Amino acid sequence: MESFSLILAIVVVTALAFDFTNGFHDTANAMATTISTGALKPKVAVAMSAVLNLVGAFLSVEVANTISKGLVDETGIRPEVIFAALVGAILWNLLTWLVGLPSSSSHALLGGLIGATIASAGVGAVHGDVLVTKVMLPAVAAPVVAGVAAVAATRLSYTIGRKTEGKAAEKGHRIGQIASAGLVSLAHGTNDAQKTMGIITLALIAGGAVAPGSNPPTWVILSAGLAIALGTYIGGWRIIRTMGTGLTDLRPQQGFAAQTSAAAAILASSHLGFSLSTTHVVSGSVMGAGLGRKGGMVRWSTAGRMAVAWVLTLPAAAVVGAGAEAVTGLGDWGTALVAVFLVAASAAIWKISRRQVVDHTNVNGADAEEPAGVVTQAIAAVAPPPAAPVADGLTATIPAPASALGTASAASPAAATPPAAAV
Repeated sequence: MESFSLILAIVVVTALAFDFTNGFHDTANAMATTISTGALKPKVAVAMSAVLNLVGAFLSVEVANTISKGLVDETGIRPEVIFAALVGAILWNLLTWLVGLPSSSSHALLGGLIGATIASAGVGAVHGDVLVTKVMLPAVAAPVVAGVAAVAATRLSYTIGRKTEGKAAEKGHRIGQIASAGLVSLAHGTNDAQKTMGIITLALIAGGAVAPGSNPPTWVILSAGLAIALGTYIGGWRIIRTMGTGLTDLRPQQGFAAQTSAAAAILASSHLGFSLSTTHVVSGSVMGAGLGRKGGMVRWSTAGRMAVAWVLTLPAAAVVGAGAEAVTGLGDWGTALVAVFLVAASAAIWKISRRQVVDHTNVNGADAEEPAGVVTQAIAAVAPPPAAPVADGLTATIPAPASALGTASAASPAAATPPAAAV
């Protein structure tokens, strides 16, 4: 068993707290479309996703090795740097969860690590080639590839099922969607749980508990898998709502196509050791599925807000991580101050979230729909109202012009007054 210092224990606990937030933040990646189409009940969906996340954590360590061995110079990193990185990642996860935006937990973690590392050891401690090839390029390419694949898969699904209608066809699509959702959950465990494994392993190396270049110990794999599984079971209902009903309206065929495309992209990236954002992949595949159905649509205002969050994630987490590292560099009391700030900020965000609760009972409710955009409101303002239905036995009359009414009023006030409607 590794020898632990107090700061190393704090880092491990904080890393598992981040893994927990990653779980409930990214539950939507696997189960939002399954819940929105009614293929699974909300609580059943998140329970299934939690189990498969745990299983997926044991399938590979390639992504963990990318973080613990490749992204930053592990010889110049102190445990306090890892702690500062986690502070930036956790706060960004909580803020985006509060507003229901599916941002990338992966990029939040990497951004915090990069910012804290630069503040501690300088720009040279970050391996730019690994950052570009295994983080930045996949971030741009993955949602595009997954989206194009989802468009093709959706059209193929509708083409094949054109002659099969009725309850049997719908049941088949729902079963396929459940299976593909399980595959996404498994893929999520192989990719996102490994990021926390990599961070904990990097902290153990920095604290001298394990040798440089080591793979994640078994207890690290197990604890990271359990933390992300528990967070997944809690359910990030706010983000599930955005992904499931706020981005586009999906039918079972589209949900199946979106999840299958996303799972394939995530599993391939995990095998190659790419620190991929599952949020980016699933969001791209959901938009592709929305565009793949004839008459389908994407709510681009929601997509635009998501894109802004994606762009801001890495630099915002990096700034917070760098600031936290600057404070922890002041000594033990600085580390304690950062820890108190993290707990207080997290509690404040949770309290604010209680003002409008979103859970499994209202995740698909009527208030989940996005408000009408500017164009829709403008059209509604100038369009004539629909004609009211005329009851049987009554005759609709066209009111006389205003000038005629004025003449009639002058001649006979009683004639200008319409008769009271009979109830």
